Amino acid sequence: MEIKREQWGSRLGFILAAAGSAVGLGNIWKFPYLVGENGGAAFIVLYLICIVLVGLPVVIAEILIGRTAQKNPVGSFRELSKGNPFWIAVGGLGVITGFLILSYYNVIAGWSLGYVIESIKGSFRQFNDPESAGQLFNSLSSQPYWTLTFHAAFMILTVAIIYAGVTKGIERASKFMMPMLLFLIIVLVIRGITLNGAGEGVRYLLKADFSAISGKTFMIALGQAFFSLSLGMGALLTYGSYMSKNENIPNSALSIVFLDTLIAILAGFMIFPAVFAMGLKPAQGPSLIFNVLPVMFNAIPGGYIFRIVFFLLLSMAALTSTISLLEVITTFVVDEFNFSRKKVSVILGGIVFLIGVPSAMSFCGWQKFTIFGLTCFGLVDFISANIFLPLGGIFIALFVGWFWGTRKALPYLLEGTKNFPGVITAT
Repeated sequence: MEIKREQWGSRLGFILAAAGSAVGLGNIWKFPYLVGENGGAAFIVLYLICIVLVGLPVVIAEILIGRTAQKNPVGSFRELSKGNPFWIAVGGLGVITGFLILSYYNVIAGWSLGYVIESIKGSFRQFNDPESAGQLFNSLSSQPYWTLTFHAAFMILTVAIIYAGVTKGIERASKFMMPMLLFLIIVLVIRGITLNGAGEGVRYLLKADFSAISGKTFMIALGQAFFSLSLGMGALLTYGSYMSKNENIPNSALSIVFLDTLIAILAGFMIFPAVFAMGLKPAQGPSLIFNVLPVMFNAIPGGYIFRIVFFLLLSMAALTSTISLLEVITTFVVDEFNFSRKKVSVILGGIVFLIGVPSAMSFCGWQKFTIFGLTCFGLVDFISANIFLPLGGIFIALFVGWFWGTRKALPYLLEGTKNFPGVITAT
């Protein structure tokens, strides 16, 4: 007997859950350090172009595929392509990509959870410069016990929410975490831009120098657009499969993209004014947020509490993303093999944890073990973010626009809309 598919309890619940899938470490951790490494405002301009011209249409297409078929990525492509093996493989690529990203993303998420504990312990109170914070970060992340403990703890949290289901787990968690995260980021942006010397950081984000742009920069911006919007990894397709036929897809997609991009830009204004106020160079790499923010909180009244709350909410932002990634592979196994969601979520959580161990150990003694010059962490990140995600997004666009065809897809897109193309208006 086929089990009735869960649906979101409300349109707001879907938007916050889907935005939560997009908003996470990709916006608050990865976006700022990529901006710092790739030319500041010029990179942001490229990123915004990629979001508008590529990101938004693919968001709409991916949600449309999921809602129409009401299945996981593999099942959706199988149904809509009438069993075409190539398109079924495209669905499989989304599942594999989500699996790979979750395996190393959960390591970074574990760092954020570990920083909640370090903040409670008061480990950062005496720091007056980011170098000291950076030394602590390097010390902590190089300890296998510390890194693997929080890698495991974060996976347990993720499994617990997937175990609870769509409305009671994912939607309920997202409705609480997303507004709280946005509020605290705004508070930190205000504090960051009011620091002495912050003006140079603001100019860095607003004054574009396009001489720093190259073909590689464009590819990084495109990859980040896919990464930050959770495109090509099956997450939005899976979330779309729980969406009611009465909901307006373009309207919802625009809300998701707007929230995601807003938080990414705000994260830049939260970080770089503080970076320049402290006399640092912007190209700090992946440890940027862990070097700057712990010190920044020491300049804020009530900084001890703010620091705890921030890293707690950073962990929550990461959690909204890890649950979407685990949901992709969980839904695939549940749909395809008719297994129990609860058992599948626990087993898959354990497998992902084990696959993520080499990425975790890339900071804990395996730094010299490289493949094509990349650590295990760097290799999985590069393949998934810069190859699989854009490839998956391109195939999704080709599927809707060419194979399925706009003439066939349009009636499904119009479900839940009052008019077209004016569907971006509120319904």
